[in-house]
Amino acid sequence: MERRAPLVGRDHQVGVVADALRPAAAARTLLVTGEAGAGKTAVLDEARHTVAQEGARVLRLDGESGTGPTGAAALADAVCEVLAAVHHDRLPAHLTAVRRAQSRGDGGELTLLATLGETLADAACQVPFALVLDGAERLPAPTVSALQLMLRAFRPAGVPVVLAGRPASGGPAGAPDLAAAADQVLDLPPLRPDDVGELVGQRLGRPAEPALLAAVRRSLGPLAGNPAAVLSVLAALHADGGLVDLDGCTGLAGAEDDLRLTADAEPLRRVTAGGTDTAVVLAGLLHRAELRPTDLYGLDPACGALAADLGRTVDRLVRERVLTLDGDGLLAFAVPAVAAALRTLAPGRDVRSTHAAVVRTVTERLGPATTGACHPPLADHVAAAGSALHDGVAVPLLLAAAAKDARSYHPRAARAYLSALRRLPPNYPATLGVLREAAELGLGSGDHAGVLALGEPILAGLEDPGPSDGGGMEFATHAWGLSSLYEHRVPCDGAVPRAVHARMPRAAMLAALGGRYGIGPLTPWPAAPRPASAEPGPDGGRRGSGPLPTRAELRTLAAAVGSHEELARAVHDLRTAEGGEPALGRLRDAAAYGDLVGALDAVLGERCVPAGHSAAGGYHAMVRDYLAGRWDDALAAARGIERRGRARGGPDTGQLARALAAEIHCFRGDLGRAREWLDLIPATVVHPLVARARLGVRYWSGQQDAALEEAWRDVRRARDSGLLTGVERVLVRILEFAEETRPEQARQALEQLAAVHAEADTAMSREALLVARGVLLRDAEGAHEAYRSAERRGDRHMMLYCCQILAEVAEEPQPWLAEAARDTHLLSLGRPGRVLLGRSAQRRNVPLPRGRSAREGLSEAEVRLIGMVAEGGTNRQIAARLACSEKTVEQRLARLFQRTGKRSRVELAAAWLDGSLAAPAPAPAPAPAPGPDAAPGGAAGPGTWSGPAGG
Repeated sequence: MERRAPLVGRDHQVGVVADALRPAAAARTLLVTGEAGAGKTAVLDEARHTVAQEGARVLRLDGESGTGPTGAAALADAVCEVLAAVHHDRLPAHLTAVRRAQSRGDGGELTLLATLGETLADAACQVPFALVLDGAERLPAPTVSALQLMLRAFRPAGVPVVLAGRPASGGPAGAPDLAAAADQVLDLPPLRPDDVGELVGQRLGRPAEPALLAAVRRSLGPLAGNPAAVLSVLAALHADGGLVDLDGCTGLAGAEDDLRLTADAEPLRRVTAGGTDTAVVLAGLLHRAELRPTDLYGLDPACGALAADLGRTVDRLVRERVLTLDGDGLLAFAVPAVAAALRTLAPGRDVRSTHAAVVRTVTERLGPATTGACHPPLADHVAAAGSALHDGVAVPLLLAAAAKDARSYHPRAARAYLSALRRLPPNYPATLGVLREAAELGLGSGDHAGVLALGEPILAGLEDPGPSDGGGMEFATHAWGLSSLYEHRVPCDGAVPRAVHARMPRAAMLAALGGRYGIGPLTPWPAAPRPASAEPGPDGGRRGSGPLPTRAELRTLAAAVGSHEELARAVHDLRTAEGGEPALGRLRDAAAYGDLVGALDAVLGERCVPAGHSAAGGYHAMVRDYLAGRWDDALAAARGIERRGRARGGPDTGQLARALAAEIHCFRGDLGRAREWLDLIPATVVHPLVARARLGVRYWSGQQDAALEEAWRDVRRARDSGLLTGVERVLVRILEFAEETRPEQARQALEQLAAVHAEADTAMSREALLVARGVLLRDAEGAHEAYRSAERRGDRHMMLYCCQILAEVAEEPQPWLAEAARDTHLLSLGRPGRVLLGRSAQRRNVPLPRGRSAREGLSEAEVRLIGMVAEGGTNRQIAARLACSEKTVEQRLARLFQRTGKRSRVELAAAWLDGSLAAPAPAPAPAPAPGPDAAPGGAAGPGTWSGPAGG
């Protein structure tokens, strides 16, 4: 039998229609209404299938006919066609009576309609059935009028009738309304956001990222709850390759502006009903610039015919509510996906000339510079016009508009600066000043992608050096390099000749800094041609006063990944040259995770430029979430960074985000997804964070010897490359894995940890050394000190590992076991964590702490899950809302049943609604969902799992 996919968000409506179709003593007439694409046909089909499973008979009435009779005659033909499918001895006589009444015409339509009513009623007495008529809005008006009269005056007794069509308010005035003949009108409302998420997940076959769902809703505007429109956008995304599968979820691969409807979508067909050329031009105009109806009235005579067509099209689309007008008179498509679909069509007219015409109508009156200052939105029209507008008009307007918008609306100012730079000759004094202004604007607002867009004029200026510009080109080049790092790209990769690096030492330093923070390959640190104290200050004031890091600050950032002695020298030079004082603890912690934004903030303080929506900003948030135990949020950030990198193309540089994602999945017991993330990292990447993830995944995958051997090699490679921060955690993990079966390697790891701490002297290296002594030397005081240090840093996973060690070496193991059990739950660790806890409890001969009871409070994630269960959500619906798999939902529910003592969803929901479950209790972090392979209980096979490795 064919498997039927469940109908999303229409359970109540399907039930109402099914009730109306079932045989009953008093048959009803039901009218189902809804806008195009609301799912009327799907509801009818689902209800028909439901009652057919019960043995009821439902016949479809087809009254639509492109040619032939209308009115009662058309209705008679449809009834005869339906009854012909009912095999009964008495029906041929009734069909003959209908045809006789139809052919005689005695008494007009009333006689025929009365005969139809009697015939249907008698047929239903012999063979009970129900009638369904779909697409009532497509019936000719005379046929609708006849049907309405038959149902009101000559209703067939005992025949349930269900009609479906669009609301009468959408038709012409005075059209017959079937609602007057219905006993009940059922309107299909838009789907709720949660139902849209379930529909998208059902169509994709896996959960959708919340960001994808939000983008789909925004692209559809008022149609966000329309099932047909949602499915149309998904179909277009699939056809355009706009989806990417990561981590068991589907996300958006391209830009949100590209979400469109398919060509056969009803909303798009309505827009193009009067011709496509003008609508396509209008969509192109609105995509690139602001537009008001008044802008179309004053176009020059060369565009007179197009202006008239555009005016008529705008009037029609505003009347039909396809276009909207805001309070400032700006036009916009109510459904952005309609505009995106129109932009995929080839325009029959030149859109650029129209942009130019809009600009000329104002510049001919005011002049270019005054126009830009008084009407800065016209800068977007200038940029879109391109060569259709002369440089003598375009450049003054763009610069005046950018200067005006720089204080109020940065995105448009950035576009104006970039458009002007593409028209100005390189290394012209005015060009260099504009280049600096644009770079300063981008850095100040965190628009690092906008600063990267300045690469073309920057390269043109570097290849053709001009007169001295007071540091404008140098500032722009350094800003470009810094923004490259923020976007996880290699600064000046193969684009800037060595002569430029020799002339601008900081450009070479920025390129070398990236490798030390996991961005691009590791390269030697460039030798400074002169002391930092002699460094000029192109940042607009004294050294260290601008947004760009100085050479001394860059050396400090680079030294943070190395030895304590190297960092001390860099800090001394920084104090001497700049008088700065970095936050060394935060700098070292950020360097260990390759967190460039955190490191810059520790060194630059208030001068640190905003991260904005950059890749480095996303990774900074991911590191914070990882350390705080918000691992679901950290994984979502990793997926966002990965999608961003794939959409941008070019070399892969998000390696550390991949490593952290693999680490999280590994701890949760989902080795399959951990390997998927790890396989994305090239084997040539040298960073302790990557080595740490590799060791855990390989060891727990059963490759113990190879994993340890490769880990030792990674430690040597990192130390030889000068990457000391983070190596201590790799060594702690080696020691943990080797403790029982490879004591010699464990002692070697302890010796290496002591050497690394002596060389690096960081809080993390000290914690690692204390933890290692706690494991091998049973040093409870040292392990407790490591716990307090990790607590001050906010590293929840290191705290968990310290608790596990203290549970074995402390005098009182129970408090540490209880805290370890609580953190294991908060981090949603898989079976390995529970096995290690059980082993610790067994060694101390104490009972293993039970999971938190309901009386101790529920986490926010648990409260949300119980609330969705109480609302009647299915596992599929809950999975769509939480962006996880149905298996994960089942596992979380199983743990809730075990904790609360409830045996079913009904008992759980009842306990929640009557208040017998506890309210949310404050927790250090919300409980993330477990990995798909995490088991609620059980033990690992011998020699398979060693533990979750807190190092």
